Amino acid sequence: MSKILVIDDEQRIRTTLREILEYENHTVELAADGPTALKMLSDRNDIEIVLCDIKMPEMDGIEVLERIIEMKTDVQVIMISGHGTVDAAVESIKKGAFDFIEKPLDLNRLLITIKNATERSDLITQTKALKKKVNKKFDIIGNSEAIRQILDMVDRVAETDARVLITGKNGTGKELVAHRIHEKSKRSRAPLVEVNCAAIPSELIESELFGHEKGSFTSAHKQRKGKFEQADGGTIFLDEIGDMSLSAQAKVLRALQENKISRVGSDSSIGVDVRVIAATNKDLKEEIKHNRFREDLYHRLSVILIQVPTLNERTEDIPLLANHFSEQICNEHGIAVKKVTPGAIEELQKINWTGNIREFRNVLERLIILCNIEITAEDVKLFAQPLGR
Repeated sequence: MSKILVIDDEQRIRTTLREILEYENHTVELAADGPTALKMLSDRNDIEIVLCDIKMPEMDGIEVLERIIEMKTDVQVIMISGHGTVDAAVESIKKGAFDFIEKPLDLNRLLITIKNATERSDLITQTKALKKKVNKKFDIIGNSEAIRQILDMVDRVAETDARVLITGKNGTGKELVAHRIHEKSKRSRAPLVEVNCAAIPSELIESELFGHEKGSFTSAHKQRKGKFEQADGGTIFLDEIGDMSLSAQAKVLRALQENKISRVGSDSSIGVDVRVIAATNKDLKEEIKHNRFREDLYHRLSVILIQVPTLNERTEDIPLLANHFSEQICNEHGIAVKKVTPGAIEELQKINWTGNIREFRNVLERLIILCNIEITAEDVKLFAQPLGR
């Protein structure tokens, strides 16, 4: 059942609604005016649904609705009015109300609307919890100076639409930086669409990025939107962009210059509003020298440059990483979290991590599977390196 706040300047209506809703096992709070209701909402976070009259002295219901929306709460607001008009209903919905009900209230419709609003509120809560769980997967773990500089850079650029080029060795966590930029940006409610340019055959990369029209090539049985269209309003992350063909690079350059794309097999242009984040493990300046990467595209992409350090350059972060991955991996396997002893940490810090964070996590998982209740220095010496290495 829901926690409901009723806002109405008529005491009789407030009392009646309370009796009806409490009979249906809802918890009900009352407010006689807008300012009182807004204070209640700011002081507590357990109210899920608001029933708000439109015609009230001092502050009308539409203004109350606007203030609630500005508070960025997940409260579902149902507007009620004895002066119901189509215009009032449309205005309410446009400004963010869940629904609009005319007085005298139809009891069945009121209860059904509250049920639907409750389900929507529950869905939003579940979605946030799931999103938080997913985002935790992309946490950047570390307190080294190199990581603090990256986090500071992310905070500076995230709110802008500036293009970002992330460089670094394989396994350093370039995708984590891309996700953090997107999640802290004004585009975070829109999609982050990832494209692994190295994993897509060169003959298919243009279709993957820009889509295609039906019949544009042999297997094009129907029209298909590309990744740029899918990311409209959000962010596209072009991972391993150094592996993209020159012909695809030319089309990406055009998309960045004109904010337009053309599907394969079409001469018409489609406008897109996309922020581009790219990443590569290659030295693009060397690629430019060998005519494998377009210099003009490089300059378009590299408005902001972020170099992700190797794990060998931030070994002071290994204790934090070990604890983080131990908890994560043990939870995945459904076992008690295993302690990584100080001696084990010292041994882990001596290893040359050529595979960086990706290799480190794999080693932690191996140790967790093969070791007892804690991971010791001897365990690291015995199991961290593959046999024969």
